[in-house]
Amino acid sequence: MLTLEDVTAGYGGGNVLQGVSLTCGEGTVTCIVGPNGAGKSTVLRVISGLLRCRTGSVALAGSRLDQLDPARILALGITQVPQSQALFPGMSVRENVLLGGYLIRRDRRLLAARFDAVVARIPLVGERARDQAGNLSGGQRRMVEIARCLMLSPKLLLLDEPSLGLDPRSLAGVAGLIRSLHEGGTTVLMVEQNVRLGLGLATHGVVMEGGKVRLTGTAAAVRDNPEMASLYLGGTPASVKETQHG
Repeated sequence: MLTLEDVTAGYGGGNVLQGVSLTCGEGTVTCIVGPNGAGKSTVLRVISGLLRCRTGSVALAGSRLDQLDPARILALGITQVPQSQALFPGMSVRENVLLGGYLIRRDRRLLAARFDAVVARIPLVGERARDQAGNLSGGQRRMVEIARCLMLSPKLLLLDEPSLGLDPRSLAGVAGLIRSLHEGGTTVLMVEQNVRLGLGLATHGVVMEGGKVRLTGTAAAVRDNPEMASLYLGGTPASVKETQHG
């Protein structure tokens, strides 16, 4: 479904990504893990068009994305939940979610149907619809951010560090939503610093280091690969498994 081939990209005069190639199959959950500064979030920015790749290509179902602006990429069905809090705190939950349907705003019936579908999947949106987004907890805000992206019924959902700053209860809620999205057929590509969570939710894993892809495969194969310890945790394969399951 999604293919990156030999992508380089960066900021200023340097390249953060140095020849990144990866694929995400339809209906899969792919998780990119790796140490800080590996280029994980930069991959998502390139896919969504917020950062142009300098060489290489990005394609969705065979159609090139790398020369398109972010609005066009969004219209093609790629939505992103950024790492930082991205709601408008003075607006209601309902208003924040409806903003995700901006591209379909003229079709009132479709907009209403999409909102109802989002509420059915994420009941919090209906329960707190009239409340200001600024009054929500961190985990609730993350759920609403994902809900907003679902208003376009995306072909590909990009999640940047969905667990960041969440308490255990909120983390469990977000993890459950990601599982539900996968079960419903949504294709997800996420970046996650929490290796245990990320590879536990994913069907496929990608390990990056220094702007390059070092390992790819099923989530279990990546987790259990003997190189994983030295690349990511600086320990032994056994210690990686203990971190995953402990």
